[in-house]
Amino acid sequence: MERLLTHINSPKDLKKLSLDKLPQLARELREFIIDIVATKEGHLGASLGVVELTIALHYVFDTPNDKLIWDVGHQAYGHKILTGRKEIFDTNRQLGGISGFPKRSESEYDDFGTGHSSTAISAILGMAMASKLKGEYSRQHIAVVGDASIASGMAFEGLNHLGVTDVNALIILNDNAIGIDPSVGALKKYLTNVKAGTAKDENIFECLNLNYSGPLDGHNVHELVQELERLKTLSGPKLLHIITTKGKGLKKAEENQVVYHAPGKFDATTGERLKKSEEIKPPKYQDVFGHTLVELAKKNKKIVGITPAMPTGSSLKFMMDELPKRAFDVGIAEQHAVTLAAGMATQGLVPFCNIYSTFLQRAYDQVIHDVALQNLPVIFCLDRAGLVGQDGPTHHGVFDIAYLRCIPNLIVFAPMNEMELRDIMYTAQLGLDHPITIRYPRGRGVTLDWRAKFEPIEIGTARCLKEGSKIAVLTIGHIGNQFAEVLKNLDSVGLIGHFDMRFVKPLAKNTLRSIFEKYDHIITIEDGCKTGGFGSAVLEFANEAKFSKPVKIFGVLDSFVEHGTIQETHKIAGMDFDAIQTYIKSTLTTCD
Repeated sequence: MERLLTHINSPKDLKKLSLDKLPQLARELREFIIDIVATKEGHLGASLGVVELTIALHYVFDTPNDKLIWDVGHQAYGHKILTGRKEIFDTNRQLGGISGFPKRSESEYDDFGTGHSSTAISAILGMAMASKLKGEYSRQHIAVVGDASIASGMAFEGLNHLGVTDVNALIILNDNAIGIDPSVGALKKYLTNVKAGTAKDENIFECLNLNYSGPLDGHNVHELVQELERLKTLSGPKLLHIITTKGKGLKKAEENQVVYHAPGKFDATTGERLKKSEEIKPPKYQDVFGHTLVELAKKNKKIVGITPAMPTGSSLKFMMDELPKRAFDVGIAEQHAVTLAAGMATQGLVPFCNIYSTFLQRAYDQVIHDVALQNLPVIFCLDRAGLVGQDGPTHHGVFDIAYLRCIPNLIVFAPMNEMELRDIMYTAQLGLDHPITIRYPRGRGVTLDWRAKFEPIEIGTARCLKEGSKIAVLTIGHIGNQFAEVLKNLDSVGLIGHFDMRFVKPLAKNTLRSIFEKYDHIITIEDGCKTGGFGSAVLEFANEAKFSKPVKIFGVLDSFVEHGTIQETHKIAGMDFDAIQTYIKSTLTTCD
């Protein structure tokens, strides 16, 4: 049988196919995605679930003239393949290759960047309103909202506005009952009842003044095409409810949807994940957090855990399994998660609110007004802080130091290793006078035997790891381990001192004062943005204390860092340890 996908390089080619050929194309598109992701890694289940929808949308609508947004963007692999990126799809998420999410600068078919969730309804409404103002009445506007994105507050805000407009916009609710972890909340229960035909109340979307149709089988491409053709003729705001299976077409992905959201490398035929080296490695920071939280919570009945839709990724799942009444997944709702934690703190509970660094940005107002302004002792655990690699600029957690250290009352801490993470969690649950943020990176720590006895950490203190005489290097967080390795090749005569500063706020001012009095040159290294970050805090201290010693800051440069491996992105960002080593050698030469 002739391969259809071979000849599809754009939606124009797709439209040449007869309707009865589309199921075959769907099979081939699934196979193509599976074959590439099996070896190159990336998101899998979400794109497999929308193959038929992807084909139907580009078959019916006149993209890119008609506007199409994917929310969240990890659903868009099939979209990318059908819109001219098939031949380079194997570069997905690789340095210099295509992004794992829609990206406006990458293709005219990518109408909006959607690395974070629940933004598409607002964006498509903005586009539709602009079209109306410009008199482009025939242009269609479509937003595919899937993987539990519909439950976020911002999605509801967009629907609330959309329902009182007369714009030509279609929202497609891709209902697969799962985000990365299973969906939660009252809306999920309602949609389950709709699918079962047992919903008793008036349709919620019709109450919002949307022309509702569905639920429809999202894997029946013929029905999808027929319904999309019908909806294309209707004016005003519309919502199509489709039912899909995440991971459709790969048995293992259908059976274990959480793992196969992004499974790593696997056998494309069987779906079996490839076994990694059995070498004993240090644990992931997220697992240290998860196990430590359970350990502390069993002794302290006031401890509760909160996450906005990332229980597996953050390892709060450990607490949800062992202490389910005290661990809460609130769905894709970062703002709610923060203020929920604040409310709990007012009643004497000890909330550990675990949010990826890049997602805490979505709750910045709540951190300031609901937590810090009221000086409530919420404990924020910021996973994926720093550069995260192949997820790219939407997911790099590089801004948190800068955007948090300016907030009054807020303590900002970065552990250098697993024991420091455990000890600061232990310290925080004993009772602090202020809220605290604990930032730690994606990936593994450095210690195999990490379950040491808890030791409290004095707030605002640093650690001297190595004394020196000429250059003091101040590191913050896990990146200090990488510098410690560099130091082994640099310092044979005791010229370089190394300090793990631990606290961005409050700074260890007594330690800093002695450093500036003793050393001729000061270097700061941080896995965060250089502008306004830890190094800036050190410079501010030096200025206030009237020290004039030179300070060199190594941090992420003032630009958005593209996707690549951790090592590649560090180099792009200006965090190249070869460059740091060269600078230190040059500085040592001037010290002689």
